[in-house]
Amino acid sequence: MKIITYNVNGIRAALSKGFQDWLRAANPDVLCLQEIKACEEKFDRAVFEDMGYNVYLHPALKKGYSGVAILSKSKPNHVAIGCGMDCYDNEGRVIRADYDNFSVMSVYMPSGSSGEDRQKFKFQWMDDFYGYLGDLKQTLPGLVVSGDYNICHQAIDIHNPKSNAKSSGFLPEERSWMCKFIDSGFIDSFRHFNTEPHNYTWWSYRAGARNKNLGWRIDYNMVTENLRERLNRAAILTEAKHSDHCPVLLDLTH
Repeated sequence: MKIITYNVNGIRAALSKGFQDWLRAANPDVLCLQEIKACEEKFDRAVFEDMGYNVYLHPALKKGYSGVAILSKSKPNHVAIGCGMDCYDNEGRVIRADYDNFSVMSVYMPSGSSGEDRQKFKFQWMDDFYGYLGDLKQTLPGLVVSGDYNICHQAIDIHNPKSNAKSSGFLPEERSWMCKFIDSGFIDSFRHFNTEPHNYTWWSYRAGARNKNLGWRIDYNMVTENLRERLNRAAILTEAKHSDHCPVLLDLTH
């Protein structure tokens, strides 16, 4: 079971950069998308249905903003749109597909980089989402939480930890939340297999950051502890260049 998460920073823009050909070659069983930036009418389902995917969307109410999706080769038993909290669901941040013995969630966590109000919103999200997942884990057999967390966990996950110590996405409160999140029973699947530095999933468009690999690792496939024995492989797919993010792969024994 190959699961890929990818913040595409606009699905229509990604398609114009060869996303369709990449997807055909990558051929994941489940693709979790973030920042689709498209409402139902503007999301070309046929492109993906022709490749054998069932398509499930949770767009934001605001046009051209946020939004998540799950594309799945096999039809899930159930798809949950949103997390039941309007302030987040209006922004299209969570969608989940339930299968026989595990569930996959595509999540786009808020960014706090635009100012103090959004940072407060992000902190509130962190508290609420932590509680939401705690409840979910009681009822689901296994959970993969894939997506853009907008947080670097450790110094190894960011190109310049000292100068970014007060940057949103690497604040002490955010990093300690990631520790709490993992300690609550999650595995960072990429770090399970790879402890090397200089592995990033997002780069600023400014100053040639991607070519210099001056990046942040903010996209994750987090897996509940009860799926540990089913972890086969994880990788960051830096060659895919349809966005300022790149895809992150997780291979699970079905």
